[in-house]
Amino acid sequence: MGRLAWPRRPLPDGCGEVWRWDLRGVAQLASARAGLRGRLGMVGVPAPDEDTAGERLVLAFDELASNALRHGESPVVATVVAGSGGWLLDVSDRAPGTMPAPAVDRDPAKGGMGLHLVARLSVAHGWYVDDGCKHVWACLPSVAPDRQPALA
Repeated sequence: MGRLAWPRRPLPDGCGEVWRWDLRGVAQLASARAGLRGRLGMVGVPAPDEDTAGERLVLAFDELASNALRHGESPVVATVVAGSGGWLLDVSDRAPGTMPAPAVDRDPAKGGMGLHLVARLSVAHGWYVDDGCKHVWACLPSVAPDRQPALA
């Protein structure tokens, strides 16, 4: 897999309903994912399955939050802004000196490919530092792109 830079850029403006989770450990991720799925259901997003925009958001949320919990410093705050054009996901931690580092030349079977995955799912992504916190963000569309049917 080629080198992928996780660009340093400011968070885009986002308007919409704000959902927030304060995470202290990896053990809280399952509950946070369930909470996110529940909120998606409350705003009329179809029940997530493996190929919906909602499930892509849940996957990106899990990847960025777990990275912050494993490689950053607590507290970790995961925020989703649900706007009319999509979702803005922002995950912050208290390790401003540690930039997001996508895996380079690593066997995908060994893991560590989450940032690559989030970059592919998002229409924009980046990170910035503000008030002693590192923020890693991604903008995801609220509609999954149409896919070509697989050839038989």
